[in-house]
Amino acid sequence: MIYPWGTERRMNAYSDYFKKKFGGRVQKISINAGFSCPNRDGTCGTGGCTFCDNRAFNPSYNDPGTSIAQQIRQGMDFHRIRYKRVEQYLAYFQAYSNTYADLEALKSIYEQAIAIPGIVGIVVGTRPDCVDEEKLDYLQELSERIYVVVEYGIESLLNKTLRRVNRGHDVEKTSWAIHETAKRGVRTGGHMIIGLPGETREDFLDSARQLSKWPLNSIKFHQLQLIRGTVMAREYSEQPEDFIGFTMQEYLQLMMEIVGRLNPAFVVERIAGEVTPGMGLREGWGVRYDAVLRAFEELLEQHDTWQGKFFKSDD
Repeated sequence: MIYPWGTERRMNAYSDYFKKKFGGRVQKISINAGFSCPNRDGTCGTGGCTFCDNRAFNPSYNDPGTSIAQQIRQGMDFHRIRYKRVEQYLAYFQAYSNTYADLEALKSIYEQAIAIPGIVGIVVGTRPDCVDEEKLDYLQELSERIYVVVEYGIESLLNKTLRRVNRGHDVEKTSWAIHETAKRGVRTGGHMIIGLPGETREDFLDSARQLSKWPLNSIKFHQLQLIRGTVMAREYSEQPEDFIGFTMQEYLQLMMEIVGRLNPAFVVERIAGEVTPGMGLREGWGVRYDAVLRAFEELLEQHDTWQGKFFKSDD
């Protein structure tokens, strides 16, 4: 069977999308440009999100003390060892909130990245409260020159959860940012965490239905990772009953139900996450993401389901 996205895979997979878009593999190179977040510096709070420790997923070549160009070249060298034939790269501004600066500073940073040979686009990870119309207008102009994705940390569609994790903005701000970005023709991505404290299976499924109405191009799901030393890790030790401890099979079963309700037009970047070994508080699943993804696709086949099977545009 050929699915709506044009392949026999049972979900609209990120790797297939890029092969069609660029004619081959495209690798992200993570960049730490030294940004902060407004819920860290006192603008709308302090301490940051209770679940966050960027060291848990930043690669070794990310050093904000080095230039953008140097980080990109080191990233290229790093990835060439594993992916011998990769020649096209995306500069991924990943750490913290990468639109949290004045516009001229952002222009300088992004333009440094796209000037490096081999960079075919940029991905800008940020928060919904760190963009405004002026920044979005520039990103629109930039997207007319090079491939651009603005990836928003959505995390949850429940305001009570956003307050609990010290997010510093509400769901209404998230909706505004995503709609304003998409309205300008800029590719728009989102990041969701499955398993934040106090949320239920019904919340996750309802969020998939709500998200499917938004103008997203891509979506990334991570299971909640409890990182040692974070506020949330301490909260878990005090209130473990508020947290769902997924086995890998339980999580994939839930993700199968989520993906079945998901808009088939969304490109699915990830269905689970990884952290640096030793930083997680709870025992991990003991396998790499490739194995998790294979197990997930086997589960879709076993249950004869696929992305969007239960999606209703008028839901």
